[in-house]
Amino acid sequence: MSDKTPLILAENIRQKYRRRLVLDVDHFAVAEGETHALLGPSGAGKSTLLRIVGLLEKPAAGEVTIDGQPVTHRSRQSRMMMAAVFQKPYLFNGTVAENVAYGLKLRGVSASERERRVRETVGSVGLDAMADASALTLSGGEAQRVALARALVLDPRILLLDEPLSYLDPLIKRQLVADFSRILHETGVTTVYVTHDQDEAMVVADRLSIMHEGRFVRTGGVDEVMGLPTNDWVADFIGMEAPIHGRIVGVEEDVAQIDCDGVSVYAMTCLPVGSDVVVGVRPEDVTLFASDSLPASSARNILHCVVEEIEPRGVTARVRVKAGGLPFAAAVSRASAQELQLEAGSQVVAVFKATAVRVGAAS
Repeated sequence: MSDKTPLILAENIRQKYRRRLVLDVDHFAVAEGETHALLGPSGAGKSTLLRIVGLLEKPAAGEVTIDGQPVTHRSRQSRMMMAAVFQKPYLFNGTVAENVAYGLKLRGVSASERERRVRETVGSVGLDAMADASALTLSGGEAQRVALARALVLDPRILLLDEPLSYLDPLIKRQLVADFSRILHETGVTTVYVTHDQDEAMVVADRLSIMHEGRFVRTGGVDEVMGLPTNDWVADFIGMEAPIHGRIVGVEEDVAQIDCDGVSVYAMTCLPVGSDVVVGVRPEDVTLFASDSLPASSARNILHCVVEEIEPRGVTARVRVKAGGLPFAAAVSRASAQELQLEAGSQVVAVFKATAVRVGAAS
């Protein structure tokens, strides 16, 4: 996070619905040009926080500032610097270009300027050839591109995206996630992006906050948050084992040796010898081999393990293993699981690089 004053700052935000506390956030900051994802299950409070920082809803308590200035839901000037895209695009009967131009027309932008900005923005979202097509004939993915263009054409400083891809089928969604990420970074617009999809958050976000029952349970850079759980709930939500605790017992050439319940794990960290730490490695970064067929490898972590459980997950399987007293998981393809003949009690070797291990100071 930059040392500069954040563009969006929300502090001590509380919200109640029917006397029930649904949001309790002490500090939420978004730097200018950053895409900050709010990630969590349904009912976590993500959309409520987005509506409050977007000045669409008044909180029960707390303050929102934009550019260091306190604002409220009545601050029209601040609301005019924002644009939003929601789950459903809500297009009207007209062409793609007419839909994109609608907000500009309401703001009194001249016809020639509207035409120029619409043409540029429609092109930026990949709909150049469809500008004159009826918006009501579009597919779901195309309609959501129009919704994004309709927001971006206003040249907002702040963009609010509330589950914009949740209704799309997986194939279209994967393509749009990549396109949305590219567009957001190319425009440099400050973005708050609400999603319950972890893969989506990891692609689009610079930073993210995981929410649970109206509170932040983890905030930071994408790799840090998604690679290092700080409690059992976060670990389960991001698909990792419970937090691994250890102590740094040595450092050589910037690689720390961490003792984790009698097992050495090697990682890159600036923390000094003697530090008590929390360690995490994502299942996708762990490769399993049969215990008698280990290939040559430059990876620092080569651990002999016992398979404890195999959980099928579609095209992959999540394999829980234990090295001594150290539990972690690996994600393997169905073909690899069959080739290795994995079952509970199997002996395997887990291999992962020191750079794949996330390390944080134990609290």
